[in-house]
Amino acid sequence: MTLTRSQTGKTPKKMDRPGFIETPGGRRATRNNSVFEGSESEVSNSPSLERSKSASRRRTSAKVKIEEDDTPAKVTTNGNTTTPKPKSASRVVDGWEEGLDPKVDYSGHFEFGGSLGVLSMMIGFPMLMYYMWIGATYYDGKFPRPAENESYGDFFAHLVDLVYTGAFPSVKAWTIYWVFFVFEGACYVLLPGVSVSGRPLPHMGGKQLPYYCSGVWSFYTSIALALIAHVTGVFKLYTIIDEFGPLLSVAILSGYIVSFIAYFSALARGAEHRMTGYPIYDFFMGAELNPRMFKILDFKMFFEVRLPWYILLGLSMGAAARQWELYGYVSGEVMFLVMAHYLYANACSKGEECIVSTWDMYYEKWGFMLIFWNLAGVPLSYCHCTIYLANHDPAEYRWNRYFLAFLFAAYLFVYWVWDTTNSQKNRFRQQERGTMVSRNTFPQLPWQTLENPKTLTAADGSKILVDGWYGKARKIHYTCDLYFALNWGLITGFSSPFPWFYPVFFACMISHRALRDIQRCRTKYGETWLEYERQVPYLFIPVSNLTLLKTFPAPVADLVNHSMSSNRSLLLSLGLIGGSVGGSPGDLSSLGLTRPSFCQTTLM
Repeated sequence: MTLTRSQTGKTPKKMDRPGFIETPGGRRATRNNSVFEGSESEVSNSPSLERSKSASRRRTSAKVKIEEDDTPAKVTTNGNTTTPKPKSASRVVDGWEEGLDPKVDYSGHFEFGGSLGVLSMMIGFPMLMYYMWIGATYYDGKFPRPAENESYGDFFAHLVDLVYTGAFPSVKAWTIYWVFFVFEGACYVLLPGVSVSGRPLPHMGGKQLPYYCSGVWSFYTSIALALIAHVTGVFKLYTIIDEFGPLLSVAILSGYIVSFIAYFSALARGAEHRMTGYPIYDFFMGAELNPRMFKILDFKMFFEVRLPWYILLGLSMGAAARQWELYGYVSGEVMFLVMAHYLYANACSKGEECIVSTWDMYYEKWGFMLIFWNLAGVPLSYCHCTIYLANHDPAEYRWNRYFLAFLFAAYLFVYWVWDTTNSQKNRFRQQERGTMVSRNTFPQLPWQTLENPKTLTAADGSKILVDGWYGKARKIHYTCDLYFALNWGLITGFSSPFPWFYPVFFACMISHRALRDIQRCRTKYGETWLEYERQVPYLFIPVSNLTLLKTFPAPVADLVNHSMSSNRSLLLSLGLIGGSVGGSPGDLSSLGLTRPSFCQTTLM
């Protein structure tokens, strides 16, 4: 029992003064002290921005059950807990200021350049998707350019005409797309699966939402029915390739339609969360955090796995069916993509319960960014490796058989690293929280689970895994993802730029994500994270930069040395290298490179 100061006699009790009328005081909101995990975002301690509506919305927060990585109370030797000292100012955690209205974003932080940036993306990316489709379909995989003596006005009118005639959203395309959509939704709800609990939501008093994971059954049921439909002639798989243009338009329109429905329905139901007050930006980032149907179908979970990656695999299977129809065989290059896309979609399905604790599920809202990207962006822009192979004779891109065999073997090895890396991290967290779910899904690979792994304990009691693959490089799973993307482009050769869109885009995206994650972790874990960086100095590849420099010719090594030396101040300010401001310009050790940092941070 906690005693107040007045009960212990340290603070005099309020005096009663007969005849005096007390002036009413202002109502003060009180709150319990609690600290929540700021996963994947910086935790700001700066005062919140003044907002005209925030004062009227403020309310006290409910008592929060401390779980997972939340800050625990300190335990004394007699088993009692000591209450943390109250803080003088509220903290902003994941855009929410403790004790205030979770419908308001108090962080003052804007991604992607704010309203203007996201508006440009919402207009520009669909146009880019059409441009790549036109080039892949009508320009032999090359960039569409004006013909000789053709004005830009005529050229753009020609592009619009190609979209209208070749990508008109036909009834057939709407039927294919939305029958698949509804079928996968039914699989989500009706097929066998497992239920797991999500991470505690601070603004809901630590409530953990249940998630139903039926991805494995959905995946193999979809494959089986697709093969049956193809063999029986009900639906030929290569129809997806033949109808790619109309399906592209349907997917783009569906992305916009579903985004509008999601946004305005959230406003109508009062389900907003972390709204900035800028409608365009809020529409892009989303209004609702946990949209659900029938209390079981979580839209973010549903869109994350089944729609984009199943469509991508379906396109690769369609390309294989088209080659079998035309040539009587399937080329090794197409089989490589079928294998690659199968492994990725299967991994997302078999480990669906691991997605529950990810950034997209926990923090990101259901807005245009997630909706459009999963309905159209991922499946119909990452697929240009498949489209190129489907549109060209295998003789145009055939690799040496020995090199192709090497690509298969190397890809399978990197997949093992990627699968076990993600498994080690997720199973470590599940064991820590007591939510481990054993599943005999295919494939079960060696070294997926670490027994008694080495960890570092931060000041708030949360642990950092410094064992297994995470004891070799801090972002080695990003390296594997980038390797996959590069192979998807490499298998097509270098005759078309469009299969290389995904590798280039992914390299930029994953670099930004790595930088944001490093900043968040340094803020969240403080000195403990810096100790992790000292113990595991490599970011992407567990190879010293000095070792790499020795493999370069002397002029190249000198160029790298000079480049890093001349840009030393910038690299230090960004936190991309170690070291101090001093040191000779030509000395690698002055850049902190005695702690290998070139290889570990170049792609941040």
